[in-house]
Amino acid sequence: MIIAIDGPAGAGKGTLAKSLAARLGLRHLDTGGLYRATALQVLRAGKDPADPAAAERAARGLDIALLDSPDLRSAEVGNASSVVAAIPAVRQALLDFQRAFAATPPGAVLDGRDVGTVVLPDAPVKLYVVASTDERARRRHEELLARGEASIYERVRAEIEARDARDSGRAVAPMRKADDAVEIDTTDLTPEQVLERALAVIDART
Repeated sequence: MIIAIDGPAGAGKGTLAKSLAARLGLRHLDTGGLYRATALQVLRAGKDPADPAAAERAARGLDIALLDSPDLRSAEVGNASSVVAAIPAVRQALLDFQRAFAATPPGAVLDGRDVGTVVLPDAPVKLYVVASTDERARRRHEELLARGEASIYERVRAEIEARDARDSGRAVAPMRKADDAVEIDTTDLTPEQVLERALAVIDART
């Protein structure tokens, strides 16, 4: 079984993907984590995330151990990951890894920005998770505060809007809802309610 989940930052797709993987006994891959790890590798090397050559080198020689680094969740790495993700050579370098992961039995749940449209266009189950900009900013703001990081709501909201623009406006693999994806708006739902809606979709598709 392969499940593709896409959507903007803060909509809750990662939470849903982990819950589905646990419930269904599948493996989980946060594809955005690959781009965050690439961005972190670029930053640690003292390079510019917007430099295509530096970003491609990092993607092709990616240290998978970085996926477990707590630095992945920093605002700096999050913004840098959106920059490297817009570079075609980086996306190509990480594409094969994602497809091989999904094809490994017993299957997997992958979440990101272009899983259902580019990475796994033939996935039998595709979900597109959304939430209002205000709600996504509130969640991110509270997440940062809970980790003891300084956070200003207005700045977080502006960063989310800027990231949405980059992700949906990039020339290669822009973020968009696949034609056959089912949209779930999490704005007013609890994680448990989102999970139940997703399971209902999966039951209907499989």
